[in-house]
Formats: sequence, structure tokens, C-alpha cells
Amino acid sequence: MSDMESRIVRLEEMVAHQAKTIEELSDQLAEQWKVAEQMRAKLDRLTERFLSLEEQAREAIPVTRPPHY
Repeated sequence: MSDMESRIVRLEEMVAHQAKTIEELSDQLAEQWKVAEQMRAKLDRLTERFLSLEEQAREAIPVTRPPHY
């Protein structure tokens, strides 16, 4: 194998390795995006629940004059 052929083989190996790395990173990014979306949805549900509970708590407290009046 000539020097030129060995350089081409090394370059092809490097490109194949980089392509595999890019694909793995893309898969990881997609997975992280899915997790982030699930967390965002959960946060939205928890926020709605908190606001609902806060609203119910406000309604449960009667508005009366303090005892020192």
C-alpha cells in the first residue's frame, strides 16, 4: 500500500468514526430533548395544581375582623 493509499484509509477511518460519534450525539440530544419536554409538561401540571390549591385556600379563609377591633 502506498503512502497516499494509507493516508486515504486513515482519513476514511476518521470520517467513519466522526460520523458514528455525530450519530451517537444526535441520539443523546434527542433523548435529552424528550426528557426536557416531559419535565416541562410535569412542571406545567404542578404549576396548575399549585395555583388551584392556592385558589382553594384563599376561598377557605373567611374575611373577618381581627379580634383586637
